[in-house]
Amino acid sequence: MAPLPRSILVVGSGGREHALVHALRRSPSQPRVLAAPGNAGIADDVPCLPVAVDNIRGLVELVQREAIDFVVVGPEVPLSLGLVDALEAAGVPAYGPKADGARLEASKIYTKEILQKYRIPTADAAFFEDADAAIAYLRARPAPIVVKADGLAAGKGVVVAASHDEAAAAVQALLALHSRPEPSAPPARILIEDCLVGEETSLLVVVSGRDYVILPTSQDHKRVGDNDTGPNTGGMGTYSPAEVVTPDLLARIDREIVRPSVDAIAAEGIDFRGTLFIGIMLTADGPKVLEYNTRFGDPETQVVLPRLRTDVVSLLWAAAHGELAGVSLDVRPEHALCVVIAARGYPDRYPKGDVIQIPDPLPPEVTVYHAGTARSAAGELVTHGGRVLGVTALGPTLPAAAHSAYATCERITCASKYFRRDIGARQLRRESV
Repeated sequence: MAPLPRSILVVGSGGREHALVHALRRSPSQPRVLAAPGNAGIADDVPCLPVAVDNIRGLVELVQREAIDFVVVGPEVPLSLGLVDALEAAGVPAYGPKADGARLEASKIYTKEILQKYRIPTADAAFFEDADAAIAYLRARPAPIVVKADGLAAGKGVVVAASHDEAAAAVQALLALHSRPEPSAPPARILIEDCLVGEETSLLVVVSGRDYVILPTSQDHKRVGDNDTGPNTGGMGTYSPAEVVTPDLLARIDREIVRPSVDAIAAEGIDFRGTLFIGIMLTADGPKVLEYNTRFGDPETQVVLPRLRTDVVSLLWAAAHGELAGVSLDVRPEHALCVVIAARGYPDRYPKGDVIQIPDPLPPEVTVYHAGTARSAAGELVTHGGRVLGVTALGPTLPAAAHSAYATCERITCASKYFRRDIGARQLRRESV
């Protein structure tokens, strides 16, 4: 393998990217790390350069100008727009799939077709462009029922409808929201699938062709409100390990889902080198795939990477160079729990510009990852997005990690501060029995 990179650019501006910056900076190789565009918290750690994630040409020029050796792409948008393809053409290695691999996230219908083609366990589903046909189909299916927009929707293009009327309204709304005004644009499409019942878990898999390494398990909390109420979000908190995924169950998931998924992607002619994020529902009939994403999850990254003793630079560099075979992970025994602090009103309308105060110093077991933050003209830390901060704590047990994370959340001040108070509740209840 080529010598490890001396300079690394992290593309993105969220909590996931802040966690990646932290992990890369811990490397014994001590690379120079930069970010584009970053956020206020990332800028406190590394230089941030104001190039938007969808400015592919600008990012390539930045990499060349700064003599960057390696690029780690955080969000889905630049991946789907072909950033890794453009970097490869410029002779710069990157961690993340090229556009053909990123399509697995950019199109839920494409993913469902692959799952069906290769008989990977998933929910029954059908695809539609016409609202009337979609509504007729869903009314013949049992409720609850799931309606998904086909394209990228920042984690908010999914409606789990409790009734047929709610599902019909979701069909109309998602088709209208994702329709494009250009006459030549393809019509908006939606996917309607049976609702899988059980506990959800997230697997982050570092993939390089047909080789892969499964990262520590985690469990996300998608709904905005306590007790899994309210609309879906990009994620309100997570914890690791997810002990509902026992060693035997993980072996089954590997055998029935992970290995078949990696082989199916390769069989489609895709040389995938990046993170395959597999959303899985643990049903009474066994584990089934909810979706693929093609990048590190957010906020899963904020609990998974802090548990790795393995050098993350070496891991991602090996994957990007097709040299992942034989790589194994060294995982810390501690539990990690992340609580997302959001602006009240998220995922709909929410204020920006509220001043944030974070206690200093933080407890040694706590890290605050910035997501939607910025600096005001006066230099104050202010809110700048729906998900604002991710408060991650490590602990010898999950209750200990939860106590540290929530104690810090209470000490952070912000006028619009909102967070769920039940992250990890399922596992905490199991531990108390």
